Amino acid sequence: MAAIDCAYSVAGEGPPLFLIHGIGARRATFARLVEGLQDRFTCISYDLRGHGESPQPAGRFGLDDLVDDLEALRAKLGIERAHFAGHSLGGMIGPAYARRFPDRVRSLGLWSTAAFRSEEDSAKVRAVVQAMREKGIGPVLDTLTARWFTDAFVAARPDVIAWRKQQVVETPADVFLNVFDIYAETEMAPWLHKIHASAQVLTGALDGGCNPRLNRLIAGAMPEAELVVLPELKHAIFIEATEQVLPHVRRFLLAREQAA
Repeated sequence: MAAIDCAYSVAGEGPPLFLIHGIGARRATFARLVEGLQDRFTCISYDLRGHGESPQPAGRFGLDDLVDDLEALRAKLGIERAHFAGHSLGGMIGPAYARRFPDRVRSLGLWSTAAFRSEEDSAKVRAVVQAMREKGIGPVLDTLTARWFTDAFVAARPDVIAWRKQQVVETPADVFLNVFDIYAETEMAPWLHKIHASAQVLTGALDGGCNPRLNRLIAGAMPEAELVVLPELKHAIFIEATEQVLPHVRRFLLAREQAA
């Protein structure tokens, strides 16, 4: 399958940083993060295929196709090497990219992602996908948002919750289920130890699906990785609490540049 010419935004000056969003999201996920990094980094955020302003794919696709899209964007922009960081499914696309194109990668961010799932962990994810196929995506949205956001944030910012739900609703159902399948079926454990780029592994302490237990295993498997666990946060860390994430991300990236 040919790579898709994804819609993207570029902001800032300095070493390039590609930002990769998750399931049914948009590049807008990283808007406040970009604001906090663009004084030192050229931030490239983009909509995954079938999401936001990017073209719809022709038929089903896999993780390798999402890596192809990222490589096509890098080549289009003429960037030789960059930092790559992703949230959730994006945190799987980045390492998969580094596995295929190690010489292109200055560092990796694996944010709120999963590997080393137990059979019970995997069964829970598959059950969510199955429920969406049987009942439709809409009826399961409240379950998803409860996993993504803390109760306090849901109560305080119903406007943001509605905005995030609308992103999902506006993503074609076949695309949304396709990327959820990729997220459910991808297991990075067999090959993460082969990724030698410096990495930041970061998650929320209350993230059920991408919990600290899994992230400790991810960081332990990678030759050069740091682990950050953010207290009292669930999955949607960049929408709910960029101000808590930004200092860690900025510190990590600046340290990688100083070490280069």
